Amino acid sequence: MDELRKTFHHELDAIRDEVVRLGASVIEAIPRATAVLLTGDLEGADYLVKADDEIDSRSIEIEDKCFQQLALQAPVAGDLRQLVAIIKISSELERSADLCVNICKAARRIYGHDIDPVLRGLISKMSEQAQQLYIAALDAFETNDAPKAAAIDDMDSFLDGLHRQFIQEIFESHAREKIDLQVAVQLAVVARFYERIGDHAVNVGERTNFLLTGWVPESKGAARFQAKQAASGLNPPIETQ
Repeated sequence: MDELRKTFHHELDAIRDEVVRLGASVIEAIPRATAVLLTGDLEGADYLVKADDEIDSRSIEIEDKCFQQLALQAPVAGDLRQLVAIIKISSELERSADLCVNICKAARRIYGHDIDPVLRGLISKMSEQAQQLYIAALDAFETNDAPKAAAIDDMDSFLDGLHRQFIQEIFESHAREKIDLQVAVQLAVVARFYERIGDHAVNVGERTNFLLTGWVPESKGAARFQAKQAASGLNPPIETQ
């Protein structure tokens, strides 16, 4: 039995290493997608779009290995939390890579159009902050740092502020006729992509905190729905930790 447990923990460590490597790919993709957008690098856009298939495959492989360990080992407590959290984290990473691809596709759509220097500066700042959020989230996961994982949510407020500032600047640039409507719309969508990458990094931090402490992130939307169901008498409220 001890040998089986050793084998299981060896497999679990290998899965964690794969998550870290997948996260490193996402961290690398964020500034590369930004460079594509700011320089109009169509060749770079094609590279990142095609590379996304590998990211998808690696994410699926991680999930499959987790499901295999769940079936073979029937883990409990901390080991179970790790596998469940890793499945969720893998999905967050894959979705973030998709958002980098979306930035590249937006770059294709506005190819040949100039981007106002102020907007370019804000794009760079959003990219840097999104990358820093992911660096912190993956470091917390790799080092089992629960306090750092819990702090990612607070770090995200700066990126949210940059997103709001960027949208306001788009309106002002369009009003000054420094940017046409098509480019304005595409850049507004791009800003949302960066904001969503930050949200996924926050989710990685929350999943890491869960696997280390058992703390379950609160879902306000789910809580509201459950309260309505309880008030209507359809279902009893579900307690959350």
